[in-house]
Amino acid sequence: MATQWMNQGNPLKAKHSRAFRTQRTLRQLIGTGFTIGLVLAAQTSASAAEKLVLKFGPFSQTVNVADIDRYAQTGEVPNNLRLFKPFLSNSIRRGLTARLNVEPSLAQQFAVDMLKSPSGKKLLDTIQPALPGLTPDLIQAGVGLAINQFNGLDAMGVLKAIPKDTITVDVSKAIGIASKVNWSYWRTQAMSTVLQDSLKVDAVDVKVDFDPAAAGQYEVRQTAMSRRDAKRKREIDFDIYRPNTDATDKPLVMIAPGYEADKKFLSYLAQHLASHGFTVVALQHPSVATSQGNITLDKLIPAAEFLDRPRDVSFLLDELAQLNQTNGWEDSFNTEKVAIIGHSLGGYTALTLAGASLRLDQLRNFCENSNVLERVPADWLQCNATKLPNKRTARLRDNRIVQVMALNPAIGKIFGSTGLANVKTPSLVFSSSEDSLAPALSQQFQPFTQLPDKPKYLFTAIGPTHLSVSDPENFSGAIAEGTLVKEKRGPEMAVLRQAMRGVSLAFVSQLTTEAKRFEPVLTPGYVQSQSSNSVILRFNQELPQSVTQLFQVTAKLQAQFNQN
Repeated sequence: MATQWMNQGNPLKAKHSRAFRTQRTLRQLIGTGFTIGLVLAAQTSASAAEKLVLKFGPFSQTVNVADIDRYAQTGEVPNNLRLFKPFLSNSIRRGLTARLNVEPSLAQQFAVDMLKSPSGKKLLDTIQPALPGLTPDLIQAGVGLAINQFNGLDAMGVLKAIPKDTITVDVSKAIGIASKVNWSYWRTQAMSTVLQDSLKVDAVDVKVDFDPAAAGQYEVRQTAMSRRDAKRKREIDFDIYRPNTDATDKPLVMIAPGYEADKKFLSYLAQHLASHGFTVVALQHPSVATSQGNITLDKLIPAAEFLDRPRDVSFLLDELAQLNQTNGWEDSFNTEKVAIIGHSLGGYTALTLAGASLRLDQLRNFCENSNVLERVPADWLQCNATKLPNKRTARLRDNRIVQVMALNPAIGKIFGSTGLANVKTPSLVFSSSEDSLAPALSQQFQPFTQLPDKPKYLFTAIGPTHLSVSDPENFSGAIAEGTLVKEKRGPEMAVLRQAMRGVSLAFVSQLTTEAKRFEPVLTPGYVQSQSSNSVILRFNQELPQSVTQLFQVTAKLQAQFNQN
């Protein structure tokens, strides 16, 4: 998923412009709905006063709060709101009337942790220009009062509780900041402080007498190759990282990139693993970028790509098995024992090959009935798979895959509520707290709970973004423009990449005779010890109750939102 929204690693300017157009479309659809909903929630909240002043450029209009209440309840647009009728969708009405009824302690924890966090302050700073006269302190005060005064929590209750006689809404500024807001992203941000504390495990003195992130002893030869699948008419480019030692006693490591990402995206990991004696193959799927015209949300990726990408890996394994029989490559690839590392959409690819089953009926239900406030870019991408035929697709599971690492996987809906239970291999899921494209809550944490214990690990980084694990030396695309949080991939993320080297080596080494030696690296104490001020690391095999409770809060909010 990485690059069509972020222009990752693609030298063609035309593709860059298409990528930015796609991202702008997503931001506008997701952001506008939330911001307008916030504006109207502000209007409705003014029931503590009799009038509300709406500013639109040089013009202003006074509106009766009773009229806004009537619209929220009946859908009838009064005359003095006709100017805003183009924005008054059913989604906005649902946003006005949605209410979260939870235990006060949970609601307070959810809200206060968000407002105290740096991301919560960013949110307040972002929306404040649309509400002149309401400082961040006043909004925070409204949240605290609303939690104590109302039996539940919603935007309307917060603004009713703000100690202000008159509320002014600058509609033009609200629309102007709409593209900066992604509500699903902020739902995850509300949990960041909780995640940092809840996922922390009491430190245990873990003795590791070596540095798993240090380069290994072997020199690495890199070879670029290509193979064509004539039957499917797909050209698969790939790089081979080959240590100067016999690696057939170790698993082959395959690296699957994200949407429009290339084979260099995780080259630092490929180099590191190869230096420790693993043969690594990093593939590049054929480009799916539209050659002409604007990219639309329902044409981000052909539906068949969700079948072709796993098949690309299986095809390449067949080709490598044949390459084993040629001069100079004799027995270079252990194609019967393969660990796969996939990022973003590549995480989907990896888990599918490990046995995860598509649940197209559940995906279609979500895509047909959800609104823009519920979707993140990863959801829009997955909804393109709904065009697959209803009949059961051919099996994508490849028994040669014996281990999976899914980094920032975009898997929130495509496997439904049960598809991941069919994964047949040990799994490691990596998640970034500031990932605005595939947010941790919906795309990694909730799916992680479905995975069977074979075993499974959740590697969490508090602070990094979707592309923070990428190779900075081979990431030539521009930083995502206009996103809520800019991608972090510079020197401040070196700590994360270093930790990823060590954890990935320890994980794939569990398939070797050195498994016991590397076990201490796959522990909470060791991973936490690799944290820095800007990158806080956590490592768990199960989610604590405090986190699952917050899942229940957000799920209940979404269910109530959909019912209203």
